[in-house]
Amino acid sequence: MRLPPGTFGCASDALRGAIAGSGWLATLVAIAGLPLAAVAQQRPLAEEGATGGWAVQLTPYVWASGVGGDLRPFRGGSVVSMDKSFPEVMKDLDAAFFLTGYARKDRLVLLGDISYSSSSRSGKLPLGLPASGSFRQASATLAAGYRAVSSPDINLDLLAGLRAWSVKASVDVAGGLVQTSPEKRFVDPVLGLRAHIPLAPRWSAMAYGDVGGFGVGSRATHQVAATVNYQWREQAFVSLGYRVLTLDYRRGGTRIDVTMAGPLLGATWRF
Repeated sequence: MRLPPGTFGCASDALRGAIAGSGWLATLVAIAGLPLAAVAQQRPLAEEGATGGWAVQLTPYVWASGVGGDLRPFRGGSVVSMDKSFPEVMKDLDAAFFLTGYARKDRLVLLGDISYSSSSRSGKLPLGLPASGSFRQASATLAAGYRAVSSPDINLDLLAGLRAWSVKASVDVAGGLVQTSPEKRFVDPVLGLRAHIPLAPRWSAMAYGDVGGFGVGSRATHQVAATVNYQWREQAFVSLGYRVLTLDYRRGGTRIDVTMAGPLLGATWRF
């Protein structure tokens, strides 16, 4: 497993690259953040399992993301296959940026995230010729939902929303011929589930999963993230976990069927 030099410094560069390359996505992210920003101004503060006031939290992560799957930039282009097995996806990790925001009042839940990653890996063409594929994605998710379970043992949220994508794929075949797809922009509906589980004083676990696409924008997209969290100050937490994000997009001759996966390191602030 390889983390490139400057991994942690790449997070801010990755975010700037995502915004610079996708103005429409930056606008959507700004709009998505308005509900969280608005409720953050309200008091009193509520804890994760409490009721009454708004509970608001923001978590930036460094995501060491590897990529595997199949890429075809355009109709008639070369298809490069990269091994999607866990050991292969974890072999070459690239720094990526992942930011989540969460707000809750009583049983009303708001959740948003933005993500950026750019990865490349060696692979093979159908005839076994060597090639490499690269994939860049920027995405923003906004969801609202309902706290279905609230107890000392577990808090469970049901969510529904939208995920906007900006993706680009390229294939570098033997001989230096580079085939690049046009930038693809689309929006997927998503259905999600979020669980927060107290483990011990100062310790907790969080698990999140969603499924979407349904042929609206992509054929399918899935996300699973799980973290263990430690409260090191009254309103501050550190988190260590793992995230998997998949996308299966096949339109206009472009084929992007990829799995992005890797460990997460983040810090949470409640305000």
